[in-house]
Amino acid sequence: MTSRRDRFEEVAPGLIEPLRRFLARRTDPATAEDVLAETLLVCWRRAEDLPEEPLPWAYAVARNCLRNAERATRRQERVAARIMAVDPPVETATGADDGDADAVRDALGRMRPDDAELLRLWAWEQLEPAEIATVLGITANAASVRLHRARGKLADQLGKTGAGAGHEESRERRRP
Repeated sequence: MTSRRDRFEEVAPGLIEPLRRFLARRTDPATAEDVLAETLLVCWRRAEDLPEEPLPWAYAVARNCLRNAERATRRQERVAARIMAVDPPVETATGADDGDADAVRDALGRMRPDDAELLRLWAWEQLEPAEIATVLGITANAASVRLHRARGKLADQLGKTGAGAGHEESRERRRP
């Protein structure tokens, strides 16, 4: 039987970069690093519970840790809003991002959060429906059905803005 340390050292190198990318696409760099550390701590504590394929499980842990961080941020923002009412900051201009990326971000922002997260797991993390099911805590069949519907909704959202999805007809496998 392997020890917790052995199991963690066996799986951690394969988790760090995928989790870092997963979090970097969802939050700012500082929060991503904090949440990555928290996720790895949970993996360490629960090393004996890690499944044979630990990445989808670790994505689920990272999602939960990120939600906790977002709740903390919202609490801080409420305090900041109270302070800004007394002493408002000077307005600053923001730079323009890539138009296509903005269109996709805007389209995802108009979708239900669950649909948007499903699409991010599929497109950004390149997970298969069975792996998405593990992350979201649903059945593989439900993940497949929801993914199909969410892709249609995204295409509709992008169509409303005049941006095309660009890959609608692709049937290529997402992994090499």
